[in-house]
Amino acid sequence: KSETFWTTTGMFPQEFIIGFPKCVKISKVAIQCYLVRTLRIERSISKDPVGFEQCIEKDLQHTEGQLQMEEFPLPDFQATYLRFIIKSAFDHFVSVHRVMAEGT
Repeated sequence: KSETFWTTTGMFPQEFIIGFPKCVKISKVAIQCYLVRTLRIERSISKDPVGFEQCIEKDLQHTEGQLQMEEFPLPDFQATYLRFIIKSAFDHFVSVHRVMAEGT
C-alpha cells in the first residue's frame, strides 16, 4: 500500500528480511526510502533465512524532502530471502516505502 511504510527505531544498523515461497530468479530490485545513507542487500538461497551473502552495498544520495528511489540490476541472481540492512542514515530515523523485485 502506498500509504504505509516501515520505519526504523533510531539506532543503526537496522534490517528487514523479505522471503519468497521458493528460490526465485531476480533480475532487478528497486527500493523507495527516505533518509537512508548506506544500504546493503544480502541474499540467502537456503530454505530458512540463514547463510546470507552480501550482494550490494551502496551509499545513497540525500534527497531533501523527497523519497530516494534506487534500482539495483542483478543479472543471473537467485534468492529465497533478501535481507536489507540500513547501515547508516542522514537522520535518526529513516523510512522504507516500497521494495520491488522483478524476475521469475
